[in-house]
Amino acid sequence: MSVELIKGGRFNLSQEVPNLKRLAIALGWQVNSIGKNCDIDASAFMLGADGRIPHEDYLVFYNNTKSLDGSVKQSDTDKSSPRKGHINTLYSVDLSLIDAAIDQIVVIVTIHDGESVGLNFSQIQNAFISLYDRDRKTELARYELKEKFTIETALEFGRLYKKSGEWRFQAVGQGYKSGLRSFVEKYYVEK
Repeated sequence: MSVELIKGGRFNLSQEVPNLKRLAIALGWQVNSIGKNCDIDASAFMLGADGRIPHEDYLVFYNNTKSLDGSVKQSDTDKSSPRKGHINTLYSVDLSLIDAAIDQIVVIVTIHDGESVGLNFSQIQNAFISLYDRDRKTELARYELKEKFTIETALEFGRLYKKSGEWRFQAVGQGYKSGLRSFVEKYYVEK
């Protein structure tokens, strides 16, 4: 049975699903008629204990669809479906392959050039993030972003993080008036 999370809610994967290895993180949304031409991108930032990406290939997005350690892979799905709950982007996560230096995965969705083209998340509806057990093919937890976003061009949907050796998930739902570049600058420092 799936757990419905609210903003800030947490779910302990390690306790609820012992020995979970293969996880899917599904992201979905619908765009209204005003925003029908907007380009929406999902990104997973794999961070170390210092809150930084240890290598540029730990940013998994449209230009790099597989993490350096092979643990996280991104795939797009058919975006033409009008039904509520349609999955736009899917991350396959193998918890057993995640590099020991990684202790959290932050999932961000951005509207490409949102500010310059006058689009924001008020044109996006029915947004959600959902966690699935890939082996049992069951939904574990789901967070539907019900907050009203009026100027935000980026949203942190949620984060998967390790605490005391256990993998947990937090429903975040935080909006930002920025783009992908600002998150890259925040989480990655070239060496």
